[in-house]
Formats: sequence, C-alpha cells, structure tokens
Amino acid sequence: MGASMAAEFGQLSPAAAGVPGEAAVPGALESLQPKNALEKGTQSLNQRVMSWYGIIAFLALWQIAPWTGLVDGRFLPPFSEVLHDAWVLILRGELFVHIATSAQRALLGLFAAIATGVPAGACLAGFFPRTTRFLTPLLVLLGRINPFALFPLFILLFGVGEVAKFAIIFWSSFFTILNFTIYGVWHVDPLLVKAARSMGASGRQIFWKVVLPGSVPAVFTGFKLGASHAFLFLIAAEMLASTAGIGYMVHYSSVNNYIPRIYVGLLGIALMGMAMNVIIARLEGVILSYREETVAS
Repeated sequence: MGASMAAEFGQLSPAAAGVPGEAAVPGALESLQPKNALEKGTQSLNQRVMSWYGIIAFLALWQIAPWTGLVDGRFLPPFSEVLHDAWVLILRGELFVHIATSAQRALLGLFAAIATGVPAGACLAGFFPRTTRFLTPLLVLLGRINPFALFPLFILLFGVGEVAKFAIIFWSSFFTILNFTIYGVWHVDPLLVKAARSMGASGRQIFWKVVLPGSVPAVFTGFKLGASHAFLFLIAAEMLASTAGIGYMVHYSSVNNYIPRIYVGLLGIALMGMAMNVIIARLEGVILSYREETVAS
C-alpha cells in the first residue's frame, strides 16, 4: 500500500503537474531579478528627477516671464542675466569672498548656539525638570521674538561690528535648538526608561545611555531649524556696516540698482542653507545608524 500511495503522490507531484521543480525555480528567479532591479532603478531615477521638476519649471518660468512681458524685466531680470552676473563675480573672485565671509559668520553663530543650547537644554530637562517647566513659557516667548525687532538693542549693546552680527545669528538659532533639545529629552520613550530602571541602571546611566540617545531626532530637528534661521537672518545682520558678505552684496546692489546681483545673493544664501541642511541630515543619519548598530550589538 505504501508503494501505491507513493506512486499516487508521485503522479500528483509538482513536476508531474507541470509546475517547475526546485531545480527550475532558481533559474526562473534569476531571470526575473534583472528586470526587477531595472524597474527599481528606473523608479528611483524617476523619483529623483521628479523632485527637480518643480525647480526646473520655476526657473523656466523665471526665464520666460520677463521675455514675454508678464513681469517687468527691470525688477525681475531673466534667469540667464542672473547667471551671467554670477559668472562675472566668480571670474573676479568676488563671489567666493562674499560666500566665505557669510559662511564663516553663519557657522560661527550656529555652532555657538549648538554648543550652548544642547548642553543647556539637556541639563535643564534632565536634572532640573521642575525649573524647566517653570521656565518653558519664558523660553518659548524669547524664541518667538523676531531678531529684526532686536536690531536697535544689539547695536546699542555691541555696536555695528562683528559682535553685533554674531549676536543676531546666535539669537536666531539658540532658542530653537534649546527648546527642541528640551522637547527631545522630555519625550523619550518611557518604556526604554522603565526597562533601564528594571535592569538596575542609575539615574545618570539612564540619562547618558537612554535619554540622550533617544532625544537625537528632536535635537537634529532643532539643528535644521536653527540653521535655517541663521542663514535667514544672515543677510539682515550683514547689512550692518559690512564690507563683505552676501548680505553686504545684496544691500550694495540694491542701493546701486544692480538688480541681477540681488538675485545672485539671494540664490547664494538659499544654496548655502540647503547645503547646511543636507550636511546636518547626513550627520543625523550616520549618528542614528551608529546608535542602532550599538543597540543591536
């Protein structure tokens, strides 16, 4: 009977039914893999290109609108004229000087805000929670004060030199980074804290090993917003008795009616801010991946 059952099951086996056997399956999968890989690569390329469609359409409209008379070319010159002025400034070396000066000022103020805002926020939220709850409304209020409104105060306290520019950029970034650090420390997953306590970890060990790593996403969000604010107020800060910088170039071009160079400066600030956000995002990815590898090990 066993032989007959075996024969019956043999007749109903996948090979007998016309279904590819195990030996044929790998070959079939291999024949499908290049197609799937090609499709995935094409989809990825399309997604990357699609993310630039809006910018390409905007630049095309910028070029066409002054030519067709939709806008006054005296106030919005074609994009080709802006590129021509940018190329002239590059050949003269002036654009690199302005960009380097602005980058130095923005990064100095931003790094100072990070160096003070992150430790202050972590210490306040981690070791002085009651004091932090009491100060939170004041910190939020100070963070919402527009630095433009504080220009007279900064000039009165620091003059019109580099210290005033540093103070403006620092103020525009500090409270954003501080408040997001406090938020990140307070919103760490409580299950992680309970698990660490159940394993006998002390308060300091929980703070350094659980709370700080868990607050990294919120802290980096503060970095990104702080960088955006720093480059946003950089132009205004450099209009205070400067002799170099993107803000100085924009102000000088506006006074002397060099309209294309105004847009060169604005594009330069936008590209610098985008580059800074990309760097912060890459750094965040590296730190988060390192943290996940450490936890996994």
